[in-house]
Amino acid sequence: MTHTLMLNAAAAAALVLLGACATSTPPPTNQMAVSNAALAHAVAAGSAEYAPREMGIAREKMVRANLALASKNNDAALDLAQQAQLDAQLAESKTETAKARKSADALDEASRALREEMSRKPK
Repeated sequence: MTHTLMLNAAAAAALVLLGACATSTPPPTNQMAVSNAALAHAVAAGSAEYAPREMGIAREKMVRANLALASKNNDAALDLAQQAQLDAQLAESKTETAKARKSADALDEASRALREEMSRKPK
């Protein structure tokens, strides 16, 4: 965990330093909004429970995107926001897959129980 915190701190410091450089990319406010919406949609789908690793990655990238945006490093903010959006979509996809698998398993169990019950009844 300490290693991750050190990496995040180093990344944030690098973003601040890079923010001093002039950038021709306009602030990616639309992409930031789309990425935040993707994160919210993934959370609403249950991704915090079913895909916590991917959600953590997506959230961390949005934090870094916000830091980059605040530092006026629009190129990095855009890249990180796009990555966060994709990570959130991946988390949501994994969540939907896990939910579908859980439903299929429940149906299989119900079918098995029904077959077992039917085999017990006299004919």
